[in-house]
Order: sequence, then structure tokens, then C-alpha cells
Amino acid sequence: MSMKKRDLEIKLQSLDVFDEPDPSLEQYPTPSVIASDILFTAYVENDISGRTVNDLGCGTGIFAIGAGLLGGDAIGYDVSAEAIRIAKTNAEKSGVSIGLEVCDVSDVTRRADTTMMNPPFGSQKRNADRPFLDKAMELSDSVYSIHMETTLPFLQRYVRERGREICYYKTYKYQIPHTFSFHSKSEHIVDVVMVVIK
Repeated sequence: MSMKKRDLEIKLQSLDVFDEPDPSLEQYPTPSVIASDILFTAYVENDISGRTVNDLGCGTGIFAIGAGLLGGDAIGYDVSAEAIRIAKTNAEKSGVSIGLEVCDVSDVTRRADTTMMNPPFGSQKRNADRPFLDKAMELSDSVYSIHMETTLPFLQRYVRERGREICYYKTYKYQIPHTFSFHSKSEHIVDVVMVVIK
């Protein structure tokens, strides 16, 4: 694999996003600079190349496509058929072969070495990220997941109670563009944390 992180970021930046995102599903695009950094963190940890990778709530496919570009056997799952349609277009445009399925997170059964995800933050539906965390820990030994930074203490307790540990975390400034009518600013920046669960 000879792709550099900056090259991956540029490739991911060119992916299509939602024309009409669904607010109930919190369909915000993962910024390519954050996605590429997380993907390379997982790549360096030997959690992508030659590994099976699940992308839960894959949206338009950024993690599944990035994992595929880095040599992973990736499948993206999303409950939204429109998300999967866009993800398929993005995968074709990127020249990468990945699996994509319309599927509720609770119905995913494929075990994978690694799960990568940017689950709903829970701003529209409280605790919306918990089914994603539970499923990821059920199916994978290594989990890379994005959450609101303020929830880190809760996340540490939550995964420890399930026999896991957060072995690494990193915070980012996450830009949310003006997407829905209830957004009052042209852009909103929130502090998020990427956790690595082992």
C-alpha cells in the first residue's frame, strides 16, 4: 500500500454527500481530514490492510471506501437505501471494491476484525449511539468510533462494564455545515473524540 494520508484525504474529499439528509438519522458527512486520520491510525495499528472491516451506519461510505483503498475487505451497512445508493456511486468513482448493504445496525451479523463508525451523536434521539457500540463490540475485536467529546467518561465506563477498554482516544474539531432548517449558523463546530476500543 503506497497511498499517503494526504492522498487518501483528497480522494475522500471528492466523495458525494447527501442531497437531502435525514435529520432523524443525523446524516452529517464525516470530514475527510478526520476520516483519513482515523483510517491511517487504524492502518498503522494493522487493523485494516488484509483485515475484514465493518462500517456501521456507513452513510455515503467514507470509512468503508477508505478501508478498501487501504487494503481492507470492507462492508458498509446503513438503514438508509439512499445512503447506500450514494455509497455505491462513491465506491465506483473511487475504483474500490467494497460490499454495501441496506441493513439496520441491529441486524448486522458479519464478524469483522475491525469496525469503524461515526454513529449518531444522540442529538435527535437520546442514546442513539449505544446500539452501534453494542453491535461493534459484539462483532469486532477492534473498534474505531466517533462520539461527542463530553461523553468520553461515560464511554470509558460503558465499554469497561462490557469487558473492553478504550486503549486510545483523540479529539477533533468537527465542522457541521448548515444542513437542516433548525440550524441557526452557517457552520457549527463541535468537539468530538475518536475512541479505539479493544
